[in-house]
Amino acid sequence: MGTAGTTGTTGAAGTTGTAGTVGSAGRGGTTGSAGTTASAGRGGTTGVAGTTGSAGRGGTTGVAGTTGSAGRGGTTGAAGRGGTTGSAGTTAAAGTTGAAGRGGTTGSAGTTAAAGTTGAAGRGGTTGSAGTSAPAGTTGTAGRGGTTGGAGTSGSAGVSGTGGTTGTGGGIGTPGNPNGSCVAGVPSRGQLVNTSSPTAVIGTGTPASCTFTALQTAVAAGGIITFNCGSGAVTITVTATLKAPINKNTVIDGGGKITLDGGKAVRILSFDSPNFRAVDFGMTLQRIALVNGKATPTEKIPTRPAPCSQGWNDGEGGAIYVRDGGLTIIDSIFRDNVAAPEGPDTGGGALYVLGSKPGVMIVHSTFTNNKASNAGAVGGLFAELNIYNSLFTGNTATGHDANSNDPSMCSEINNDQNEIGSGGNGGAIYSDGASVNITLCGDSVTGNAAGTNAFGGGLFFTSNDFMGTLSITDTTMTGNTGRYWTQVSTGSVTNAGTAVGTNARSITIANSTIQGVP
Repeated sequence: MGTAGTTGTTGAAGTTGTAGTVGSAGRGGTTGSAGTTASAGRGGTTGVAGTTGSAGRGGTTGVAGTTGSAGRGGTTGAAGRGGTTGSAGTTAAAGTTGAAGRGGTTGSAGTTAAAGTTGAAGRGGTTGSAGTSAPAGTTGTAGRGGTTGGAGTSGSAGVSGTGGTTGTGGGIGTPGNPNGSCVAGVPSRGQLVNTSSPTAVIGTGTPASCTFTALQTAVAAGGIITFNCGSGAVTITVTATLKAPINKNTVIDGGGKITLDGGKAVRILSFDSPNFRAVDFGMTLQRIALVNGKATPTEKIPTRPAPCSQGWNDGEGGAIYVRDGGLTIIDSIFRDNVAAPEGPDTGGGALYVLGSKPGVMIVHSTFTNNKASNAGAVGGLFAELNIYNSLFTGNTATGHDANSNDPSMCSEINNDQNEIGSGGNGGAIYSDGASVNITLCGDSVTGNAAGTNAFGGGLFFTSNDFMGTLSITDTTMTGNTGRYWTQVSTGSVTNAGTAVGTNARSITIANSTIQGVP
């Protein structure tokens, strides 16, 4: 059997990741290189088999041998670093009686609105369009679900109709897997938190009263946060990352009406403890949408000749970043969030959780069109992932060529190893580390993509010590693209299909449709 090095060199990991039992882990790599007695690298996913294959910092697949050694330098250790949806309407309609379409994306206006005082908004349309020529209209009201109502195009004898600050009507949409559910049910941790006695209420009954400043103050204090913004959907533009306290739990309940929008400029929310798998506190987000979040990387990898790794070493978690804390997501939507686009170890387009003791619980939520170098939607490093009744579609890992430690291919050092490859693993879901388990039940993982020459269009899961288990139940995983492999140390399931790249202790697949599994 190939071994992972005697004790591990102790790769540096996240900001302050502490060493595990033997070697410390690195940041989310993919394939370890073979050697006769090479020392454990920082975080390889699978060591190449050989007489005594060394673990590198995470390649994607162990090359066949007697038994591929576990990579990434040790049983536990510090990790790398480490993410959302439904948008509100944008423009409400003016015009006197042009009604917006019922529940459609854009309500159309009447050609000529009859004279009157105010134009009525459509029910639930995201954006109501203005009437062509509204005579004598004094002011057009904002459409339900729009952000700002526009004036009539050429209303005669009137001033110009202006919309409200934030439009009303509708909600964030319907999250979760529409075509199935976990037959066994959802654990108690995945049930909605009772928020009837909130610590803070954002707003006083109108959209305009629900300000970013008020939300920022409430999140910084922690506790249970709810909203009173009127009867309709409201979008709050987040102009700086909301930072939750690390010494208490924070619950944010949007009531199915609130969207937090990062404006494609900032990460939306963070819980950032300096420790590693030590804190029991964390965050719960329920009935809310996080959209257009962006994690901007700052730690550029020096330019080196290919195939040495390119891109960034940081910039994880486009909408949410959690270090050393728990994260629970219920009935929520993550859309169009982005993290660092290239790099061997960075990722988490929607969210990234690093070194978590409580792990991650996601229930009845939707992740669409999120992007990052690795982990297009959800990324975890030394963090258990439990995902129920959720939908992942259209998410993309934008890196390329996976990740490996290979001195014969690159003489330069990055993250304490001769790193080659620049990510691309885990189009939808990504997990790396040791002794963590992955549970998928009642999920739909369809149409997601790994990067060029990278692995796991639907799921990338490497258990570096081959002690983590993978359970897939009541789940559909089809139409995902990328390379794939399955390596287990025990059990009868040896093929997790063509949407999965994994090293695991064992795999269970039940009542599921998985591409590439007969």
